[in-house]
Amino acid sequence: MTTRVTAQARRRGSTRHAASRPQGRRSQATRLPGEERLALVVLVTALGLGAALRIWLSFNDDGIYWPDEIYQSLEPAHRLVFGYGLVTWEFVEGARNWALPGFVAGLLKLAALLGLDDPRQYLSVVRVAFSAIGVATAFGSYFLARRLGGSPLFAACGATLFALVGPVVYFAPRAMAETASALPVVFGLALALPAAADRRQRIVGASLLGLAVMLRLQNAIFCPALLGALVARRQWREAGEATAALVCWAAVFGLLDKLTWGQWFNSAVMYFRFNVVLGAVPITGPSPPEYYVAMLFKSMPAAMVVATALAAVAVRQARGLFLLAAVFFLVHTLFPLKAYRYILPVLPLYGALAGLGLEALQGQGRRNLAYGAALALMAAALWSGLHFRSLTFGDVGPYEAARPTASALDDGGPANRLMLSAHGRPDLCGLKIETDRIVAIGGYSYLHRAVPLYSGTGPPPDSGLYNYVITVRGRGTDETVAEDGNRVLARLPVASCAPDPTYDWHLDTVLRRRD
Repeated sequence: MTTRVTAQARRRGSTRHAASRPQGRRSQATRLPGEERLALVVLVTALGLGAALRIWLSFNDDGIYWPDEIYQSLEPAHRLVFGYGLVTWEFVEGARNWALPGFVAGLLKLAALLGLDDPRQYLSVVRVAFSAIGVATAFGSYFLARRLGGSPLFAACGATLFALVGPVVYFAPRAMAETASALPVVFGLALALPAAADRRQRIVGASLLGLAVMLRLQNAIFCPALLGALVARRQWREAGEATAALVCWAAVFGLLDKLTWGQWFNSAVMYFRFNVVLGAVPITGPSPPEYYVAMLFKSMPAAMVVATALAAVAVRQARGLFLLAAVFFLVHTLFPLKAYRYILPVLPLYGALAGLGLEALQGQGRRNLAYGAALALMAAALWSGLHFRSLTFGDVGPYEAARPTASALDDGGPANRLMLSAHGRPDLCGLKIETDRIVAIGGYSYLHRAVPLYSGTGPPPDSGLYNYVITVRGRGTDETVAEDGNRVLARLPVASCAPDPTYDWHLDTVLRRRD
């Protein structure tokens, strides 16, 4: 009887040991000689080149993709650290959680403590930090594929998608919720999703998903999807652990809103009311359900063809990850409020699925096809990355209807650089922007001077309320002190600005003011 029980225990232990190993891992005999070394070369090269592209962009593009990268992150962070900045309605009504601007404020404060308090300096700190987040997210794609059974080489090949493709590189330095939250999403799933994850890994992974929700509310889609995957595997205890962690992070979310807005979950309630109850649509107009598919294949066609085919092959090996990515993607297609950047958090998952698809091909005995597809994926990602400077708004939005052929790079850059020049003028006491909409440029995050900032509909030059203007080259006879493209920074013949007791720091008021 004792012998039988011992044998059964051995069999159970052997079964548990087998279940704890990553699924789909190839034996040593089927690997190419030096494959792990090759995997390291592929991964380091992809991450290094991806970092180089992001760093180059950080120092060579002063443009704005969409106002949110200024007025939902940089501008409130600037106001928190330096005491002034334009205020949007979201930060009046409490429609935004303070997690993202709080993180950016930490970067600005750190830069200031290091003596980097010139806007050129602290903006570079923010851009490089977000670029580093992007590179770390690409590594997270590799880590996720490894955790789900991918070999080092194929996981590295899959990671090249997020590391190198042009649209991801383009968005990387921008202080946006999507770029920041993709990192905790991919690492959270890498820790919490595998069937063999232990309790600590699952709790940490679920906590990272909770952090991702604080950075971007829409990432909450991943939370019930993760719990559904655990329940589908009948991992009841594990699902309970993940639920407990997510509930704790939901409480942190609500507490942050309570401390900053005075009401529990105020930002979530406001977001739901505005986008679901009121049915908000973007100012660029509603988008059809096929918007995301069309934009992805347009902005990086070769990479998407290869990655999509490989993700389809990976369905059986990584059903849970595939369903999580599909649910996130599908929910976003159901709402008319669409923007390319909204689906950035799912792209590292897509890269991991591509790597697992390569692993599945190898497991099916189609070794040559697997290595051929790996080369195709890496070549397509590299080609896309090296040509990211050719991206247009027709490729990545948001002006795909109004300005589809306009370059997506450095849009508003000339005005922003002239604002940086205005910052250095010791006699600056007021600035008017005649050439660009204020919502489309950098605000006080770029100007970094506590002086009135007027839009093109603001006071006339003879009002005496400002002494510098950004205008079109050749307009008027004012003294030009800096120029960039067809825009100039000109000094008006005003000795000192008259006080403006009606000046309002609310962005909507600045835009509506007409004198």
